[in-house]
Amino acid sequence: MISFFRRFFASKIGLPIVLAFLALMALAFAASDISGSTFGGISNTDRMAVVGGKAIPISDLNTSAANALDQVRQQNPTLTMPEFIAEGGLEEVERQLIDRFAIGEYARRYGLRAGTNLVNSEILKIPAFQGLTGGFDENTYKAALAQRGLNDKLFRRDLESGLLEQQLLGSAVAAPRMPEKMARQYAALVLEKRKGEIALIPSAAFAPAGEPTEAQLAAWYNDNRTRFIRPERRTLRFAVFSADSLKVNAAPTAAEIAARYQKDAARYQASEKRAVTSFVVPTQDAAKALAARIRGGAALESVAREAGFTTSKIEPREQQALATATSAGLAANVFKAAQGTLADPAQGALGWYVARVDSIQRTPARTLAQATAEITQTLTAEKRTAAISDLIAEIEGEVDGGTALAEVAKAYSLTLETTPALLADGTVFGEPRATIVPQLAPVLQTAFQMEESEPQLAEVVPGRDFVIFEVARVDEAAAPPLADVRAGVVAGWKRAQGTLLARQAADRVLAKVRGGTPLAAALAAEGKPGIEREPIDLERRQLLAQQRQRIAPPLVLLFSMAEGTAKTLEAANDLGWYVVALEDVSTLPLDKEPQLIAQTRLELGGALSTEYRRQAVSAMRKELGVTRNKESIAELRKRLVGEQ
Repeated sequence: MISFFRRFFASKIGLPIVLAFLALMALAFAASDISGSTFGGISNTDRMAVVGGKAIPISDLNTSAANALDQVRQQNPTLTMPEFIAEGGLEEVERQLIDRFAIGEYARRYGLRAGTNLVNSEILKIPAFQGLTGGFDENTYKAALAQRGLNDKLFRRDLESGLLEQQLLGSAVAAPRMPEKMARQYAALVLEKRKGEIALIPSAAFAPAGEPTEAQLAAWYNDNRTRFIRPERRTLRFAVFSADSLKVNAAPTAAEIAARYQKDAARYQASEKRAVTSFVVPTQDAAKALAARIRGGAALESVAREAGFTTSKIEPREQQALATATSAGLAANVFKAAQGTLADPAQGALGWYVARVDSIQRTPARTLAQATAEITQTLTAEKRTAAISDLIAEIEGEVDGGTALAEVAKAYSLTLETTPALLADGTVFGEPRATIVPQLAPVLQTAFQMEESEPQLAEVVPGRDFVIFEVARVDEAAAPPLADVRAGVVAGWKRAQGTLLARQAADRVLAKVRGGTPLAAALAAEGKPGIEREPIDLERRQLLAQQRQRIAPPLVLLFSMAEGTAKTLEAANDLGWYVVALEDVSTLPLDKEPQLIAQTRLELGGALSTEYRRQAVSAMRKELGVTRNKESIAELRKRLVGEQ
């Protein structure tokens, strides 16, 4: 449906994805250092904003933006900071940071508090701070904070603000219920049906045929550098090796073989195993009577079945193992009886056993010479495993001790390889179809956090496959020189110029449509190829069914316009202009779908919670007073996108 829209609104990340991750939670944002200093102005460049007369340092916004980007990169590893900012990420981080600060200040103003003990108890609950024992580990705690660019004071302040928010707003936004009258209004919207037309006037149809001047190209590229930013690339140097490839001396000596033979002497002595079929009866007299029938020629299974008992078979076992499974008395009697005969009844924990010896397996004793082959194989495997563990520990010690990767590889006869420039998701930059060595995939995330020339050893498959790797080169995310992307920049400049003319065409078409000219005729009057027009006949519920996908912006506009109107909308990425004309709006009877009202009340409950919180925070911000330091925020934005 609406197939041509999907080609024009695709984005690298999509604003909803960017904003969805921005949950206010511990370790995501740094709290502000509001130690009590007050001031009247906001001219200081180290302040992001003033809330209730107290400052939020600009460093908090910097840290929060970095943490936010890290979280988004869990879904989109190649995302850069300039792209994140271009999609509105910095504004959302700023808003949430001020909101969180305002909630904490408002709560403290009216006497709410979250004491040290409460904060400590919350810290102890966070799994990220637990060590190997499963309990809180201070070193793990400090390392986790340092990784986020935080310290204990800032983190505690943020956690305190979160606890104050729970006290202040928890009950106010918990499971609100939408009134039925309001729900009916929203339910009616779901049944709304709209008919109209959407046309796309593409920039390509109006793009100039001639080439731009060097000055025009340079100026346009300077204003649109973020469109051409290349993500961070890393070149890795590595050596893959397996346990089988390592050369170790694992051959046992004659003395070691003899010592193992002596240690396991019982294993090489003569042994005997017996298999039995048995059943258990409650008394000794019953056992003797049934045993007499069996010895008289009746089958054990038939006798047991006729008496109402169930037989069980026991696989060949040595006497001690049989005694453990049944009783010592039965085991002794079984090992006295001949194969195929009945052993004397013996008492066990559940009653008296009646048992037949089904088979006897006798293993003769083995001399040292006879057992040497088996012992040699066992000792070789054990010694090789131990030797490999020692060798891996030795290699790891070399790496951790600062020995260069090339020297380690030479010392242990490992083959060094170098990857092409890789993106964080493992794809080769400029060659999306190229593949990398599979053993590198598990270590990529680590590699994109390492410094250059600091090798590490990783165990890819426990005990079997290993990789030593280091970052040989880091290419930071940045816009390339104009010469490297000249063709793309020229195409972008032409689209941009075409967009200006496409807008003029869209305005002409819009004026004609508003004057009563059919949209098709107004488009035809432009005389340009490539203009697309598509009729729309949709219910809002069909649109809502696409919520998991991004709904085309012109469709969103169509469902927010007044009947009989027409509007224009710019397409993303200089791809053109839409003309949206809405002809008719109708609504199906709500009474025919009563379940829709209940469903609407349920689904909009979460939206009510969000709205209640937003309104409450807005009132808090108004009462406290919020002043943003636009200059300081603008300077930070420039630094983050690489303009300074």
